[in-house]
Amino acid sequence: MAAWLVLLVACSGDHGDDAAEPDVAAQAGGERAPIVAVGPRQEVAPVPEWESPAVEVDDSDVEATKARAAEALEAGDLFGDADDAIPLYLALSRHLPDDPDVATGLERARGVLIEQGNAALAAIDEDREALGHARQVGAVARELAPSDPAVETYLATVEQAVQAEQANLRGEQALNQRRFGIDVDGGGDSDGAVAQFRAALELRPGDARAQQGLAATESAIIRQAELAAERDDYDAATRWLDRAAQVRPGLETVDQARLRLARHRGARVRELRDLGVAALANGADIGTAREHLAELLRIAPPGDSAAVDLRERIEMATHYGLFRPGQAFTEALDRAGRGPEMVVIPHGAFRMGAADGERDASDAEQPTRTIRFERGLAVSRNEVTVGEFRQFITATGYEPRATRRGYSTAYDERSGNLVRRSGVDWRSDYAGKPAADHLPVVHVSAHDADAYARWLSEQTGHTYRLPTEAEFEYMLRAGSQGRFPWGDGAPPEGAGNFTGGGDTSPSGRQWRNAFKGLDDGAWGPAPVRSYRANAFGLHDVPGNVSEWVADCWHDSYRRAPADGRAWFNPGCRTRVVRGGSWASSPAQTRSAWRLGSDANTTNARVGFRVVREI
Repeated sequence: MAAWLVLLVACSGDHGDDAAEPDVAAQAGGERAPIVAVGPRQEVAPVPEWESPAVEVDDSDVEATKARAAEALEAGDLFGDADDAIPLYLALSRHLPDDPDVATGLERARGVLIEQGNAALAAIDEDREALGHARQVGAVARELAPSDPAVETYLATVEQAVQAEQANLRGEQALNQRRFGIDVDGGGDSDGAVAQFRAALELRPGDARAQQGLAATESAIIRQAELAAERDDYDAATRWLDRAAQVRPGLETVDQARLRLARHRGARVRELRDLGVAALANGADIGTAREHLAELLRIAPPGDSAAVDLRERIEMATHYGLFRPGQAFTEALDRAGRGPEMVVIPHGAFRMGAADGERDASDAEQPTRTIRFERGLAVSRNEVTVGEFRQFITATGYEPRATRRGYSTAYDERSGNLVRRSGVDWRSDYAGKPAADHLPVVHVSAHDADAYARWLSEQTGHTYRLPTEAEFEYMLRAGSQGRFPWGDGAPPEGAGNFTGGGDTSPSGRQWRNAFKGLDDGAWGPAPVRSYRANAFGLHDVPGNVSEWVADCWHDSYRRAPADGRAWFNPGCRTRVVRGGSWASSPAQTRSAWRLGSDANTTNARVGFRVVREI
């Protein structure tokens, strides 16, 4: 490219038909440098008419003058000064108007002159001064033979070259003024750069200056697209490229620019997605992540996978923090192994309490109300086991209530009743015998359960606690709204450990008030996870053992918290027990059933599970 063309030193917004796009340099407070440099020699200056230098010829030097003229003609020195061929031949023709040698010489000089002019016209693209020389030739030729067809043709060619040069100059001036002169639909300003360069090419096909001007215009418009992309304004960038595509149709320059824009856009979209994900990872900064998502949605193509991914992650983080629904995990305990396996249950809403007219319902289970949980919750997959509780006792030396007072309430096979028995505590099973580690821990008070949850919190740095009463009923129902979690009637096979008409104690006892036809294979608490999980992935919520929850007992749900928080009064002595057990009647296995019990109570039917806030 010629030295006079300097591309894209700095660009700014266009004017005229392009005025809708912003002036980037002006917005940035920078100076607008020229896109092309236009020097004084590029301007098409007037060429004065040619006058032949004065040459005197007399009879004594005619032959010498002829010789000098022929020698100058042979050397190609035609019209620069008095010693050149054309001034000498003109002087000879005035002195000897009928001399055939002079006429022939002058005719030959005119032909060489036209050859030199055509050579100058052909050299315009390489030599910016060639047009001036061609015009000077034209001025001489006009004086020599204005009516000669060859001269007329030459002069017309020179005039087209001059007009092309003038169009190029106007195009460069328009380009420096950012008047590109083309819009998205291919129309534009007739005084704009593109129209001027195209006019130059029509006057002089193949004009290098015009072709370079179009390339510079295309490049300048592409640069506007790049600057728009740097501002994350990809709509404007696309419009700029649509304009650039109209400058030199058929070339690959704009297609390559579109690929670069697509890569830039894709990289920016991925960057915003990664920033959003990082914000979620750093303490679940959902507000910042949403800001990144809003910017991403503004610049991403519709349906972009990165936008979909970040939106889903934000939705998940809003409800589940760094977890996902259904995720199971355990947490390391300081020098004490790992905590219980937790399962993340989904956020949602349900109707809490017994429906009007529900059989066996009490006033304590009403009024029903809708509880909505905006956050998911991690719940221990099963009731806390003897082995898990043992970790706590071993690590802390804590003495549970039954251990301190030396007794608890256990099942007596001889009488078939629950009776006070000495030496029974958390290490004992439902009948007071040593309990296996995979059994749910029983003979624990509400305060013992709270202590275990506090220990987990201290060990992990996260909040573990007993579930609230609303949380327990939500996880028990697991999406159902019937009398029982499975609907009405007897439990389906494998649903859990309940009082069944087919259950038999070690001595052959059977229940008087039980689900008819049910034989779940257990008398007393079964090992955890002996039965299938509910829809939330939790085991034994409606059966096996009843469970302590965080709430204090109240006679009804009137004035209860509407958001599912624990209804707790400091110093309260009576806590809520929820969920049926291995020894609960069918009425006590209903989803809405609840019971108030002294917080220090310990027996063979009540255990607990924990939740972790996320």
